[in-house]
Amino acid sequence: MKALVLTAPSEFNYDIGFPDPVPSSGEVLVNIKACGICGSDIHGMDGRSGRRQPPIVMGHEAAGEIIGVGEGVTEWKLGDRVTFDSTEYCGECEECEAGYVNLCPKRKVLGVSPGEYRRHGCFAEKIVLPTRILYAIPDTLSYEKAAFAEPVSIALHAVNLADGIEVGEAFDPVAEQAPESCGHGCECHAEEARGGTAVVVGAGLIGLLVVQALKARGWERVIAIDLDEKRLALAKELGASDAFHAKQEGLAMHLREICGGDGADASFEVVGAAAPLDLAIRCVRKGGQVILIGNLQPSTPFPLQEVVTRQLTIRGSCSCAGEYPEAIRRIEDGSIKVEPLLSAVAPLAEGGGWFKRLYDNKEGLLKVVLKPE
Repeated sequence: MKALVLTAPSEFNYDIGFPDPVPSSGEVLVNIKACGICGSDIHGMDGRSGRRQPPIVMGHEAAGEIIGVGEGVTEWKLGDRVTFDSTEYCGECEECEAGYVNLCPKRKVLGVSPGEYRRHGCFAEKIVLPTRILYAIPDTLSYEKAAFAEPVSIALHAVNLADGIEVGEAFDPVAEQAPESCGHGCECHAEEARGGTAVVVGAGLIGLLVVQALKARGWERVIAIDLDEKRLALAKELGASDAFHAKQEGLAMHLREICGGDGADASFEVVGAAAPLDLAIRCVRKGGQVILIGNLQPSTPFPLQEVVTRQLTIRGSCSCAGEYPEAIRRIEDGSIKVEPLLSAVAPLAEGGGWFKRLYDNKEGLLKVVLKPE
């Protein structure tokens, strides 16, 4: 089959003779129709992250059609249109049974090779997948849009983690705390009219999806922060109440002031670097939450006293854990819009060139989707 293979740091080979995968028991063979280039692929292609060790077929934001089934598969049939979780999890460990499939100790991310495993991904014509990670997509949803289910799920998972906090009230350390979201991707908070103010630091693709996920969940005011004026304008088009340049002088204090004087109820850091993390921590109110999604740098300076003296809750948000059904529904009904984020659809054979353009980051591209056909 044809596959786009990372053969060395930042070097690709469009291999027309890559081995065809064969489904085993409990697995299906999927003909990939569309696969998005993720930011983690861009950061990993040059070897910096250590999670894309060549040779590897990257790609985990995908959708396609089932063209083969392994022994014992009865719930899926040939021709079914599917998307799928980016993570293979065992389904049997304590974490999986509790619903935290994103924390499975045996998890393998599609298109990733960190050293302890190599799991080829979806920049290829075909892929074999276990049925436990499959999700059906409606006939009305294009494969290109369905490929957004993974990043939308990541955004929804992060918002899930903050949906249980009390909002719009002064912090009372004695008062009973609101129950936390289940975190399993259910829709227990999806239609709740909650109010509250959130700051999203980073208006790249995931940040723009977090903005929309917050609005879809009923957060009253969502503020976007970024270095790019075009992305800030797009954030406002997609629902942000306000948008500010990250280098604005005194930005943290300004955000506190416009969010009731003490700060926002929650912030979402979607970069993974020192300055955005510092801002995300300093802009929330006493007793507020800071949700960390970005994962660019392995370590950063940390404003410890700010966290301790304001009794903040810091939560990491890893991947997703069952949010796919809601993500598919919201993409289809338009409550989360993905069309404005789709920069280009291109043949897989041209993938190497598109990777370079995204890596150079001179054109303001957000999402590029590659199609094997």
